[in-house]
Amino acid sequence: MQNNKTDGNSKPPLGGLGVFWFRRDLRLTDNAGLYHALRSGNSILPLFIFDKNILDKLPQDDARVTFIHQTIEDLKEELRKVGSDLLVKYGKPEKVWSEVLNDYDVAAVYTNHDYEPYARERDDNMAEFLTSEKIEFKTFKDQVIFEKDEILKADKTPYTVFTPFYKQWHAKLNDFYTKAYPTKKYFKNFLETKHLPLPSLAEMGFGKSKIDFPKISYKSKLDDYAKERDFPAIDGTTHIGLHLRFGTLSIRKAAKDAIDAKSNVWLSELAWREFYMTILWHFPYSASNSFKKQYDKIKWRNNEAEFKAWCTGNTGYPIVDAGMRQLNETGWMHNRVRMVVGSFLSKHLLIDWRWGETYFAEKLLDYEMASNVGGWQWAAGSGNDAAPYFRVFNPELQTKKFDPKFEYIKKWVPEFGTKKYAQPIVEHTFARERVLKVFKEALSS
Repeated sequence: MQNNKTDGNSKPPLGGLGVFWFRRDLRLTDNAGLYHALRSGNSILPLFIFDKNILDKLPQDDARVTFIHQTIEDLKEELRKVGSDLLVKYGKPEKVWSEVLNDYDVAAVYTNHDYEPYARERDDNMAEFLTSEKIEFKTFKDQVIFEKDEILKADKTPYTVFTPFYKQWHAKLNDFYTKAYPTKKYFKNFLETKHLPLPSLAEMGFGKSKIDFPKISYKSKLDDYAKERDFPAIDGTTHIGLHLRFGTLSIRKAAKDAIDAKSNVWLSELAWREFYMTILWHFPYSASNSFKKQYDKIKWRNNEAEFKAWCTGNTGYPIVDAGMRQLNETGWMHNRVRMVVGSFLSKHLLIDWRWGETYFAEKLLDYEMASNVGGWQWAAGSGNDAAPYFRVFNPELQTKKFDPKFEYIKKWVPEFGTKKYAQPIVEHTFARERVLKVFKEALSS
């Protein structure tokens, strides 16, 4: 057992020991909760928990666990340079925190807000538990520019349409909201400690993924982002979703870079992310049910063989198949193609959008519940500010418009144009007429 007051392994705390709990904010710079922790007067012990409640539901080769593990290694190295280290635990948070409080005399816990349903329940439970132990639990806004009730209509209700939300979001944005938290000034307040162990991937039941993770390198793409972002054969998007998801990039830095580059389209994409987070916060039922509740009446076909063909990229629709194969191989799919494959699954095949959302949740490196649910419900027509139900993407027209030379398709579907390529599993005109009939019946009942 470690006891930071008696074993000689740590410097005694200044005003008591504080713990900063890293979650989806895996960086030392410009970190709101960490800044407030380090300025608190407490010596700060950094903590990360590999949460069994989450990990137990993931496949052994989940690439995101590898990414987190590598990032944790980097964090430990950074902290060791300033004489501290990161305490890393593997288990269920309630059990881990009992161990931490047994090993350390903790006065306060600091962390950043999380907005997903599981995280909200976990933090409510932790607040109750820590309060019962006479320990302060302080949380801060970090992963968004504006959260919860900061962008509301005049009647204090949340926006459900993006354009007016964005107008207020953009109007409110100024230098104050993009200013970085100067955490480095206070690194001396990290708890001095010897090297602490790190559980291996194997010890947690995972293997090391072979997927290459995108680097944080996007500034060169901002000038041409607006004109290149819709063409999947061009590497014209920023690939920062993974880094925003796990907080290896500060949203404040991203927004400031967008403003400095006058890249308003990219800035609006950052706002879309916050719009969907606001929707999930105010309408948590939409995580698993249609935002427009009448869409829960739709009679989905849910053909398992067709779902498998979609998952594996063998539908006979080249742009759909290219997108799914890109996802399966790299953990990422071009955003334009995400819309096409989402529309195809829910409308051409009449398969419940939740099936697709779940598959993306398993495969996407940059998976965020709010954006993923929002995007899927947009494609299906059931979401707030969604594409109308009678809008059915024509994959052939999408290809002509966004991949006219079949460059993207040929990269991911090499058998395209040969006899080896799959025949279409459904005819477009037939599928369109079928979905319009089924949706109209459900929505008029």
